[in-house]
Amino acid sequence: MRSDAKSVDDYVAELPEARHEAITELRATILENLPDGYLESMNFGMITYEVPLEVYPDTYNGKPLMYAALASQKNHFAVYLSGIYQDSDRRDDFLEAYKATGKRLDVGQSCVRFRKLEDVPFDVIGDAIAAVPMEEFVAVAKEFRAKK
Repeated sequence: MRSDAKSVDDYVAELPEARHEAITELRATILENLPDGYLESMNFGMITYEVPLEVYPDTYNGKPLMYAALASQKNHFAVYLSGIYQDSDRRDDFLEAYKATGKRLDVGQSCVRFRKLEDVPFDVIGDAIAAVPMEEFVAVAKEFRAKK
Protein backbone atom coordinates (compact mmCIF):
# COMPACT_ATOMS: atom_id res chain seq x y z
CA MET A 1 0.00 0.00 0.00
CA ARG A 2 1.76 3.09 -1.23
CA SER A 3 0.78 6.34 0.45
CA ASP A 4 0.60 9.77 -1.13
CA ALA A 5 0.92 11.47 2.28
CA LYS A 6 3.16 14.52 2.18
CA SER A 7 4.25 14.34 5.83
CA VAL A 8 4.98 11.62 8.34
CA ASP A 9 2.15 12.88 10.57
CA ASP A 10 -0.29 12.66 7.64
CA TYR A 11 0.91 9.13 6.86
CA VAL A 12 0.37 7.97 10.45
CA ALA A 13 -3.01 9.74 10.69
CA GLU A 14 -4.39 7.98 7.60
CA LEU A 15 -3.68 4.48 8.97
CA PRO A 16 -6.42 2.22 10.34
CA GLU A 17 -6.41 2.09 14.15
CA ALA A 18 -4.63 -1.29 14.48
CA ARG A 19 -1.88 -0.22 12.07
CA HIS A 20 -1.67 3.23 13.65
CA GLU A 21 -0.62 1.75 17.01
CA ALA A 22 2.00 -0.55 15.49
CA ILE A 23 3.54 2.10 13.24
CA THR A 24 3.53 4.65 16.08
CA GLU A 25 5.39 2.26 18.42
CA LEU A 26 7.87 1.21 15.74
CA ARG A 27 8.45 4.83 14.79
CA ALA A 28 9.16 5.72 18.42
CA THR A 29 11.67 2.84 18.65
CA ILE A 30 13.41 3.97 15.48
CA LEU A 31 13.58 7.62 16.56
CA GLU A 32 14.92 6.67 20.01
CA ASN A 33 17.75 4.67 18.43
CA LEU A 34 18.46 6.61 15.24
CA PRO A 35 22.08 7.77 15.07
CA ASP A 36 22.76 11.48 14.61
CA GLY A 37 22.47 12.97 11.17
CA TYR A 38 19.75 10.82 9.62
CA LEU A 39 16.50 12.61 8.79
CA GLU A 40 12.95 11.31 9.01
CA SER A 41 10.82 12.08 5.95
CA MET A 42 8.33 10.67 3.47
CA ASN A 43 9.79 9.02 0.40
CA PHE A 44 8.74 6.10 -1.80
CA GLY A 45 5.28 6.22 -0.15
CA MET A 46 6.58 5.33 3.30
CA ILE A 47 8.36 6.83 6.31
CA THR A 48 12.07 6.91 5.58
CA TYR A 49 15.18 7.60 7.61
CA GLU A 50 17.77 8.94 5.22
CA VAL A 51 21.09 10.60 4.67
CA PRO A 52 20.48 14.24 3.67
CA LEU A 53 21.44 15.07 0.09
CA GLU A 54 23.73 17.79 1.48
CA VAL A 55 25.81 15.01 3.05
CA TYR A 56 25.70 12.54 0.16
CA PRO A 57 24.26 13.91 -3.08
CA ASP A 58 25.74 11.30 -5.45
CA THR A 59 22.93 8.74 -5.27
CA TYR A 60 21.88 6.63 -8.24
CA ASN A 61 18.36 8.10 -8.29
CA GLY A 62 18.92 11.65 -7.02
CA LYS A 63 16.97 10.88 -3.83
CA PRO A 64 18.46 10.76 -0.34
CA LEU A 65 20.23 7.52 0.57
CA MET A 66 17.77 5.47 2.61
CA TYR A 67 19.09 4.00 5.85
CA ALA A 68 15.80 2.61 7.15
CA ALA A 69 12.10 2.83 6.42
CA LEU A 70 8.77 2.01 7.96
CA ALA A 71 5.65 1.09 6.00
CA SER A 72 2.14 -0.21 6.36
CA GLN A 73 1.60 -2.71 3.54
CA LYS A 74 -1.57 -4.53 2.48
CA ASN A 75 -1.11 -7.61 4.68
CA HIS A 76 1.65 -6.56 7.06
CA PHE A 77 3.78 -3.71 8.24
CA ALA A 78 7.47 -3.60 7.50
CA VAL A 79 10.75 -2.16 8.68
CA TYR A 80 13.47 -1.82 6.06
CA LEU A 81 17.00 -2.00 7.48
CA SER A 82 19.62 -1.08 4.90
CA GLY A 83 22.33 -1.25 7.57
CA ILE A 84 21.95 -5.03 7.86
CA TYR A 85 21.88 -5.35 4.08
CA GLN A 86 25.28 -3.65 3.77
CA ASP A 87 27.12 -5.99 6.13
CA SER A 88 26.69 -9.78 6.25
CA ASP A 89 28.09 -10.05 9.79
CA ARG A 90 25.66 -7.42 11.01
CA ARG A 91 22.83 -9.25 9.22
CA ASP A 92 23.84 -12.57 10.83
CA ASP A 93 23.94 -10.91 14.27
CA PHE A 94 20.51 -9.40 13.66
CA LEU A 95 19.03 -12.75 12.62
CA GLU A 96 20.58 -14.52 15.61
CA ALA A 97 19.27 -11.91 18.06
CA TYR A 98 15.86 -12.01 16.41
CA LYS A 99 15.63 -15.81 16.56
CA ALA A 100 16.65 -15.74 20.23
CA THR A 101 13.45 -13.79 21.00
CA GLY A 102 11.33 -16.73 19.87
CA LYS A 103 9.18 -14.40 17.80
CA ARG A 104 8.02 -15.25 14.29
CA LEU A 105 10.67 -14.26 11.75
CA ASP A 106 9.62 -13.04 8.30
CA VAL A 107 12.55 -11.30 6.66
CA GLY A 108 13.76 -10.51 3.15
CA GLN A 109 17.13 -8.98 2.21
CA SER A 110 16.58 -5.85 4.29
CA CYS A 111 12.87 -5.97 5.02
CA VAL A 112 11.40 -7.37 8.22
CA ARG A 113 7.67 -8.01 8.01
CA PHE A 114 5.19 -8.23 10.90
CA ARG A 115 1.51 -9.10 10.97
CA LYS A 116 0.87 -8.24 14.63
CA LEU A 117 2.38 -5.83 17.12
CA GLU A 118 3.15 -8.78 19.42
CA ASP A 119 5.51 -10.14 16.73
CA VAL A 120 7.84 -7.13 16.94
CA PRO A 121 11.10 -7.54 18.91
CA PHE A 122 11.47 -3.82 19.64
CA ASP A 123 14.89 -4.17 21.28
CA VAL A 124 16.31 -6.07 18.29
CA ILE A 125 14.91 -3.47 15.86
CA GLY A 126 16.28 -0.67 18.04
CA ASP A 127 19.73 -2.25 18.16
CA ALA A 128 19.77 -2.65 14.36
CA ILE A 129 18.80 1.00 13.91
CA ALA A 130 21.46 2.18 16.38
CA ALA A 131 24.19 0.03 14.83
CA VAL A 132 25.38 2.17 11.92
CA PRO A 133 26.49 5.78 12.33
CA MET A 134 25.70 7.90 9.29
CA GLU A 135 29.38 8.42 8.40
CA GLU A 136 29.93 4.65 8.22
CA PHE A 137 26.77 4.08 6.20
CA VAL A 138 27.80 6.74 3.68
CA ALA A 139 31.36 5.40 3.47
CA VAL A 140 30.09 1.92 2.57
CA ALA A 141 27.70 3.38 -0.02
CA LYS A 142 30.53 5.39 -1.59
CA GLU A 143 32.77 2.32 -1.67
CA PHE A 144 30.05 0.24 -3.31
CA ARG A 145 29.30 2.95 -5.88
CA ALA A 146 33.01 3.30 -6.73
CA LYS A 147 33.14 -0.41 -7.63
CA LYS A 148 30.43 -0.03 -10.29
